[in-house]
Amino acid sequence: MTTLKLNINGEDITVVAEPRESLADILRERLSLTGTHLGCEHGACGACTVDVDGKATRACLILGVMAEGRRVSTIEGLRDDPIMAILRRHFHENHALQCGFCTSGMLVMARELLKHSTDMQETDVREGMAGQICRCTGYAGIVRAILEAAREMRNANLSASLLDL
Repeated sequence: MTTLKLNINGEDITVVAEPRESLADILRERLSLTGTHLGCEHGACGACTVDVDGKATRACLILGVMAEGRRVSTIEGLRDDPIMAILRRHFHENHALQCGFCTSGMLVMARELLKHSTDMQETDVREGMAGQICRCTGYAGIVRAILEAAREMRNANLSASLLDL
């Protein structure tokens, strides 16, 4: 067992874990942050996507020991994030979720896209979200929600820099 010091959702945390445990397993099993879902455990589905030091990252592909000393934000920690608030509303309004399994990863990845640009076309969103798998929705509502969130941010002249992200 190894003692790790992490910053999870803005809080410094010490956790004891096996060196071979993924960040996703530590978040879910040791810290009870179950908004991070495990789908494929190979980085292909995107259900485990979290923010690590400001970048969307597959939590199943990074060992917990590799996250030591880093800032990790899960879907739970992004509750008050202004971009996430806009995205959640548009996901709801556009019926961009059904079973909800992929939703946390979809939202974290969509937030990453919007942090970099609010001037996107449908093809940009589809390419940016290509690593996120949803088995329920067919993606139309998800793409529409992200485009509408981008439009809202653009029209309000909101950017990640203005939101201190």
